[in-house]
Parts: sequence; C-alpha cells; structure tokens
Amino acid sequence: MDIYDIAVIGGGPAGAMASIRAGQKGGKTVLLEKNPVIGKKLLLTGKGRCNITNNAHTDDFVRAFGTRGPFYRPAFFSFSNRDLMDFFTQGGLTLKSERQGRVFPVTDRSADIITVLKKYLKESKATVIFNTRVQDISRKESLFQLYLSNSNIIRCHKVIISTGGASYGKTGSTGDGYRLAKKLGHTIGTLQPGLVPLKTREKWPQKLQGLALKNIRITFKSGSKKIVSSIGELMFTHFGVSGPLVLDLSARILSLLGKNHEVKLFIDLKPGLQKEQLTNRLIRDFRSAGPAGIKKIMKNLLPAKLAGIFPDLAGLPPEQKANQVTRQQRHKIIDMVKALPLTVTGSLRLESAMITCGGISAKEINPRSMESRITPGLYFAGEIIDGCAPSGGYNLQQAFSTGWLAGNQASYA
Repeated sequence: MDIYDIAVIGGGPAGAMASIRAGQKGGKTVLLEKNPVIGKKLLLTGKGRCNITNNAHTDDFVRAFGTRGPFYRPAFFSFSNRDLMDFFTQGGLTLKSERQGRVFPVTDRSADIITVLKKYLKESKATVIFNTRVQDISRKESLFQLYLSNSNIIRCHKVIISTGGASYGKTGSTGDGYRLAKKLGHTIGTLQPGLVPLKTREKWPQKLQGLALKNIRITFKSGSKKIVSSIGELMFTHFGVSGPLVLDLSARILSLLGKNHEVKLFIDLKPGLQKEQLTNRLIRDFRSAGPAGIKKIMKNLLPAKLAGIFPDLAGLPPEQKANQVTRQQRHKIIDMVKALPLTVTGSLRLESAMITCGGISAKEINPRSMESRITPGLYFAGEIIDGCAPSGGYNLQQAFSTGWLAGNQASYA
C-alpha cells in the first residue's frame, strides 16, 4: 500500500492551493475530492465571476476578519493578495480591479480560475482522486489512515483538512471536516451563517420583491448597540432584505440577535441629503404640485415601486393631495425617508448562506503553520477555520493564503 507524504481532504480553493504548494515542494501528495471536479463552490462566487481577492493592503485583510484577524496575519503575509494575483497572472489569466478593490478575472468567468488551478495541480504532480469521500480518520503510530467511500484506505504522514464549511451543501460543503476534526480531538465552535439575507417581521417588503435600492445607508440598532453601514445597495425579498450592505453585516447582526430577540433596521433612502435640505425640497415640490396625489410627488424622490406604498407606510390617507400635506405629515415623511424602519427577526438557514462563520477554534491551530496544536501532523485551511469577513474577496484570499501556508509547512519533515 502506497504511503503519501501529505493527503489533502477537499478540493476547494484552500485544498487546491495546499496540494499545489505541497507538490511544488516535492511532497508525494494526494488530493481527495468528493465531487467530480475541483472548486465546485468557487464556480458560484461573485455571481459566477469569482471575486478572488482584493487589492487592499494586507492590514485591511487582517481588519476585515475582526477579532480573528490577528490569527490570519501570518498567512496573509506568507501568501499575500499580490502573491495570489501573480500566481494567476503567471498561470496565464489576466485580472482586473473593480469598485472597492475587488479583483476578478478579466474574462468574468469563474471557470477560468478553475482552469489555472488544474494547470498548476498537473504541474505539481499531485494525485487527484475525485468522487471520493473520506468517511473516517484515525492515527496509528506515526501515520494517519483515511477510510474512503470506495472502501480503500489511504495512509499518510500529514493530513490537511480543507473541506469548507456547512453552507451551500449542494456543492459538497456538508460539514465533513468538522466531524473528522472532532474525531481527532478538536473543538467545533458554534456554526452560524455569514453573508446571508435577513428576515423581517414586517410583510411589506414582499410587495417590493426584487427592488434594489442603490446609494442608500442602513443602520442597525439593538439596545445601546448601533451598527452603521457604508453607502451601497439593498434589495427587498419575499422574506425581508438582502443585497451587499445586508450580507456584509449579517454575521454581526445575527450575533446581536443571539443576545436579543430582535434588531431594528433603519434605511436612509437619501443619505446625501440632510433633513433641512429634504424639507426645503418637499415644501417646494408640494407647493408646485397643487392637487396632484402624494404618490406622484414621491416618485420624483423614490423608485416608483416604493413610492407606491410609501404613503401607506408613512400613515397618510391613500388619496392624500400634495397641497394638503400638513406640517406634521411632512415631518413624518422626512423621518421615514431618512429612517425607513424594519424589524430583523432572523436569517435564512446556514445552507443558504454564502459562507460559514464558526468552525475549528483558532486557539487550537498554530497560525504560523496551520498545524493543529492538538494532533501533530494535522493541518487546517480555508473556511473550516473559525472566522469570516465581509464580501470583497477577503474570504477567498483567506482560503488561498491558509491553503498555501498549510501546504508549504506540511512539506517539511
């Protein structure tokens, strides 16, 4: 029976990079993937365009992971965003930067990222075994034994677990790695969805399903805690709200919900206008509109779909005339434009989240090598490790960086 130097479990971005680096270092490496292809979840990222990283400074990557950031610092410095961009460029793929520093392949095709990874895997001489699940793991003397779904057993000196989280299970991320890590003595932190749409108590968002509000700001409040977004986009859904602003803050909001039963959400529909400016504009519009209905006037200020239900949300009579709006009603309109209220009660399930927050405790992993502090010879890479960041390429960079570091360090005797 062959004995491998390194076995990598999971062929996502972290596992592919770990296998490539281990192979480049000369280790006899095998990559085990339960799907018929590598990077199945990677194909879905960035709406199929694959936002592989961000051109931000390394310190920004550390900050993006909040309290978990310092743990990832050695990985980001060992294999930075610049290193990753050079990796793909040298592999024959041209990249481009878009708003907020997001980096994509110039072709806008996730499949082209996979093509480059496959090219490097072939060059690294790593063995890749598809359609194979690792059902169990044990350690006997100095060797690990991996029990496969095809009844075979693989023996190896080192193991890298890079199976991803527990979201988007249809891509293969079904939490296998947590089970294997627990078998080897590791602690699994609470799993919760990250980059996930939020549910609201109010039902009126259903009427606006599919409407995207651009250039708005949102504020979340829970007790004395207040979280304010940057200016960006929100989308209404049949269950509540989604869109970049919501997704990026969702993990923090769910943490608040864990301490309280609800979180208030306020949408500033016109963050570029102060209340005084908005007051002057509405007074002018209402006077010039004469007997026109309030809905017609609101269409000059808001998207038509929202303008259609806005008077009702503001408590105005359905046929309210613009030139009959009282001062009190005008103040109510202004308050609603600057802070349209909703109540967040939860989120979609973990299965529907883009990433998993929680996982293997970072306290149990050496950040300079990604090696387990509990089981020597065992390494972790990617989403399976506790810690998540907003969208923008940060989470994929984490996968590639920790994968490279684990593959590199596991290659040493």
